[in-house]
Amino acid sequence: MSILDSMPDEPGEDSSPESSKPGNQPDIHQHLKRPQLKVDAPLRMVETAFLASTASLIWFINFYFPFGPVLRMFFPLPIALVYLRWGKRAAWMAAVTSGLLLAVLMGPVRSMLFVMPFGLMGVLLGATWHRRVPWIVSITLGMLLGTLGVFFRLWLLSVLSGEDLWVYVINQVTEIIEWIFLKLQILATPNVFVVQVGGMLLIAFNNLIYLFVVHLAAWLLLDRLGNPIPRPPRWVQILLDYEG
Repeated sequence: MSILDSMPDEPGEDSSPESSKPGNQPDIHQHLKRPQLKVDAPLRMVETAFLASTASLIWFINFYFPFGPVLRMFFPLPIALVYLRWGKRAAWMAAVTSGLLLAVLMGPVRSMLFVMPFGLMGVLLGATWHRRVPWIVSITLGMLLGTLGVFFRLWLLSVLSGEDLWVYVINQVTEIIEWIFLKLQILATPNVFVVQVGGMLLIAFNNLIYLFVVHLAAWLLLDRLGNPIPRPPRWVQILLDYEG
């Protein structure tokens, strides 16, 4: 018996009619394919870094060269745009990166004043817009976060300066309430509780107006960038004569 007769038959040389069909042959190319690189990964990293630096730059420019409310309305929008394009993890990374960049450029205190509330607000607005919730919900949540941000700023600056800055707010609110009482011809002096409640309501109302303006800016801007947010109430569209 020769050596060729003693060698086992190779599995690829099966002469049965079923194995000779092209459809039954194993697809060797599927096992030989190289793993393809995910194109989204570097694009996500580049856009996240770019928009995080954009948010930091807007805050930096507005701090040293304030233009009133023009740049202020764009503080949370770059991070919210990251959420709309790449999701929650990328948005948190953008907020942290913005804080770290501002900590290098301006110091940790001013960095914290940006992260709380505007960095967190960008993540919050991105989450609500991604889930297509109505404006009333996203504005209310943003207003609460913005109000907490104001109290955080007052607390932090009071600790650093050694003075209670809430007293200055109370004095301003007291003058406003006394002016209202004078116009209404109310012969009374507002007590401390009324003044403090009025100060909180004034801060909340200010943040309510701010969040509404931010939503308007995002509605007009992000639509043109291909990442639309939920449609505003009908009366807003009629007021601005905008067909969404």
